[in-house]
Amino acid sequence: QSMAQEVLGLLCMVLLTATALVANVVVMVVILKTPLVRKFIFVCHLCVVDLLSAIFLMPLGIISSSSCFDRVIYSIAECQGLMFLNVCFISASILTVSVISVERYYYIVHPMRYEVKMTIRLAVAGVIFIWVKSILITVLALVGWPQDNGATSASRCTVYWSPGAHKKAFVIIFSIACFVLPTIIIFAVYCSVYRVARLASQQHAPVLAQVAVPKPRSDSVASQVTIVTSRNLPLPRLTPERFLGSNKAILTLVLIVGQFLCCWLPFFAFHLHSSVAAAEEGGGHGEMVVTWIAYSSFAINPFFYGLLNRQIRQELARLWRSCLQRPLGQELCLSISEASVQENFLQFLQ
Repeated sequence: QSMAQEVLGLLCMVLLTATALVANVVVMVVILKTPLVRKFIFVCHLCVVDLLSAIFLMPLGIISSSSCFDRVIYSIAECQGLMFLNVCFISASILTVSVISVERYYYIVHPMRYEVKMTIRLAVAGVIFIWVKSILITVLALVGWPQDNGATSASRCTVYWSPGAHKKAFVIIFSIACFVLPTIIIFAVYCSVYRVARLASQQHAPVLAQVAVPKPRSDSVASQVTIVTSRNLPLPRLTPERFLGSNKAILTLVLIVGQFLCCWLPFFAFHLHSSVAAAEEGGGHGEMVVTWIAYSSFAINPFFYGLLNRQIRQELARLWRSCLQRPLGQELCLSISEASVQENFLQFLQ
């Protein structure tokens, strides 16, 4: 590679790492300042996982990807530690995104059931489930590694690299458990959410077909024609405002699902192909590209799952004003505790 490409790649990696650090910290602070942490506990957990990834995975990824650190050599134990962090944090992040999608489904489609059943105990159980499953998958990744005191270069410390035939089985299980199943869940859940949004926009459309009939009923031909015509009017279509609102809803859902696929599909597809092709060496430049496309999810998640929420943005604005020591004036700010289910539904979609 030329020097310009090397510097540009290093700059992009450092910028992504800094963005992930700052964005996740900001969203975590805002959530912890809100009165109702229960509604954002999984988003806060996602920020914790992504922050840990930005602290540990992304700097190590810079060392493994940049030619400036070609002299760095990892021992087997160090490479195992890197693999443990890599698989564990990736699994925890993807599983948390899946849980957030299911939580939003119940919050929007079944709000009363959500308010009753979504307790702190259930949220903690969900977080424990995420970490237990991530650790089990990580332990599976480390089975079959050599135990001698040899050394391996940083370029060979990859997710799919593991000596022996165990490599192919692990990558298949890892891809199914951490990508295929979460993708099916996310896609099915957000399709259901969109159908609910579509029905809601149709139900709120003004019913123009209901024409009031005067009480003194007349038997004239003209009055009969008027009554029959009013009863046979077609149902009203969506108004331009409702139509645009529905488009905003589907655009939001497409962005969320598309972001997940764009970040993780190249990563898992590359490693599946590498394991099936029985590649013994790292993928070089291609592996570096797909790895950092996947790592970009750690910097994008706080924007899509945190700052996209209007309540979190409003709380961030309050904290920013308080830091600047400016009076709030007469501005009417919606309190988190006063937000109704219907308002939260519209905030999520728009």
